[in-house]
Amino acid sequence: MREVRSICVYAGSSPGARPAYADAAAELGRLLAERSIHVVYGGGAVGLMGVLADAAIEAGGTVTGIIPRTLMEREVGHGSLTHLVVVESMHERKLAMAENADAFIALPGGIGTVEELVEALTWTQLGVHDKPCVMLDVEDYWAPLAAFMDHAVAERFLRPEHREMLLNAATPTEALGAIEDWTAPTVPKWIDRDET
Repeated sequence: MREVRSICVYAGSSPGARPAYADAAAELGRLLAERSIHVVYGGGAVGLMGVLADAAIEAGGTVTGIIPRTLMEREVGHGSLTHLVVVESMHERKLAMAENADAFIALPGGIGTVEELVEALTWTQLGVHDKPCVMLDVEDYWAPLAAFMDHAVAERFLRPEHREMLLNAATPTEALGAIEDWTAPTVPKWIDRDET
C-alpha cells in the first residue's frame, strides 16, 4: 500500500453549474483532514479551490496554497491557510505543487485544471516522478477526457498501460483508495520505436 502524506488537488476557480461539484470539494477537504493528509492546492479562495481549502481547515487539516504573485495581487489568494507560498510564475507554481505532493486528484475545473492534471500525468508517464493521478469524476464531469484518452490509445498515440495511469473515481473515498492501490507501469513511453 502506497504511503500518502500529502495530496495536490487541482480544482476550478469557479463553483461550476452543479451543486454536486462543491459538495465533492468539501467532502474531499474533510476526508483529507480526517486522514491527516496534507492538502496542496493552487492557493485560491474562490470557486471549488476555496471550498476545498475551507472544508479541510474547518476539519482541522493542514493546507498549503501555492499561488503566482499576479493572482495574489488580484486578491484571490486565500488568507487563512496553514501556508501560503507566493511564486513568480505559473510554471513555478506547478513545479512546487508537484514537489510537495505524493499524488494528485483533479476535481472539476476548466482549462487550467485540465492542463495541470495532464502535465502531472505526463511527468508520471516519462518517469519524472512516480505519483498517481486521479480524476474525481463528479457526475461524469471527466468522461470526455477519459474518452479522449481511449481515442489516443485506439489511434496508437498512447499505450494502454499509460492510459490506465489516469485513475477515475466517483467519490473522494474511492479516489484515496485508488491512490493507495496504484503501481506505476514499467513499460517505455514510445510505441513502435524499434520500427522507426
